[in-house]
Amino acid sequence: MIGQRLEVRQGQGLVITPQLQQAIKLLQLSNLELEEFVETELERNPLLQREEADAPAETAVEAPAADGELSFNTDEGREALGAVDASSDDLYGDAAPGERGGDRMTDAADSAQPGLSDWSRVGSGGGLPEGDDSERPDTRALSLWEHLRAQAATAGLSPADHGIALTLIDATDEGGYLRGELAEFADRLGCDLQRIEAVLATCHGFEPTGVMARSVPECLKLQLIERNRFDPAMAALLDNLEMLARRDLPGLRRVCGVDGDDLQDMIWELKALTPRPGAGFGGEPAQTVVPDVHVRPDPAGGWKVELNSDTLPRLLVDKRYHGVVAAGARSDTEKTFVADCAVQANWLVKSLDQRAKTILKVSSEIVRQQDAFLAFGVEFLRPLNLKTVADAIGMHESTVSRVTSNKYVSTPRGVFELKFFFTAAISATDGAASHSAEAVRHRIKTMIDGEGEGGDVLSDDRIVEVLKEAGVDIARRTVAKYREALRIPSSVQRRRMLKTG
Repeated sequence: MIGQRLEVRQGQGLVITPQLQQAIKLLQLSNLELEEFVETELERNPLLQREEADAPAETAVEAPAADGELSFNTDEGREALGAVDASSDDLYGDAAPGERGGDRMTDAADSAQPGLSDWSRVGSGGGLPEGDDSERPDTRALSLWEHLRAQAATAGLSPADHGIALTLIDATDEGGYLRGELAEFADRLGCDLQRIEAVLATCHGFEPTGVMARSVPECLKLQLIERNRFDPAMAALLDNLEMLARRDLPGLRRVCGVDGDDLQDMIWELKALTPRPGAGFGGEPAQTVVPDVHVRPDPAGGWKVELNSDTLPRLLVDKRYHGVVAAGARSDTEKTFVADCAVQANWLVKSLDQRAKTILKVSSEIVRQQDAFLAFGVEFLRPLNLKTVADAIGMHESTVSRVTSNKYVSTPRGVFELKFFFTAAISATDGAASHSAEAVRHRIKTMIDGEGEGGDVLSDDRIVEVLKEAGVDIARRTVAKYREALRIPSSVQRRRMLKTG
């Protein structure tokens, strides 16, 4: 029988306030994006103003800059969190976005006291769009650096070589040329020059052809090699491009050892090449990276992790002005506007302060996990994932993911994006240390490359068995995924190729 009745039910639900949404979005903004957002809020909210005091940053900034330093001794494994602790005013806590619904702004009247309240802030730039766009697909043009990083991730490199590749990619300009001396990279990363050259040779196989060359002749050479058109005569022409620029054709014929027709054909081949292989990619011109965090050796041992005070905009909530306009408000609309401005201003101050603390806390744990890399070089870059860091500091993985997006850290070995320190890991069968996914991909490639010598073609199932015998706990579908990412045909196709070859 169908009927109507009234029932009272009590239940729990996930609630996320607009303020908490803003705090979550602020966390993932870069310096430039945060600065843009702060400027917008300064124009929109009359109760906010930028601090213009001449006091040094160490005294002008409250918790993050005055105590915004995390120092720990890696030899003893101790960490002093100082002012950066998981306090009761943690905006993110240990839950994912939406898992805490009790976060509400305190009454604006609590802060409506005369005078200026010094609220410290961190960050630098970029406005927030209306609504929650965290799930919207990224439809912008792929940048050259994103394109290269994606190829590096599937190149079968070891964790150390993958780190070297990312460093070289970051040193590549908009035109696709590698800027910097290889010896400097080797010294900074603490590895042999030969290893840098080997990784660069792998990167030279990335698309577009010619990318990450160190000069125009090398760029053209890589493209000619791909077309199977690089020979001694062409090499001589590339070595004497200045003669081509002067139109010294008789001289070019002599140094290349060819006649006039052959030289003309060679010149036409050069004209068909691309001297700027990176020019076809979208994205804004590269901005100078300003690190969010500085890491430097601690004289007492270990490392000191500090926020970059130059990226911390300092805002003040003008409580005196708030008292004046609140007292002068007559209509309900005016009173509501003043109250909203007070709530939003105080929440923004709190959100930015917590953003600074969270960045510092996450960065410090990453440094603690990767201290061997900082001390000894890229060979000691260990597998690391978001969960490991999140569990260590009592935060949710999504919070750590947001913190490490578009954030950079300056170290004695160079400036790196925080995501640089994360490499996927595959569990070991014996419970020992995990294996890096890049290392496993490299092992799969090596096994398949050796098939021709023994005559046997390894199926994906057989590869799983061999890896498990070596202590790598991996599923067959993962092997297939890695093999496809490496552009290696299936065992059936490889068997046919061996028979026909």
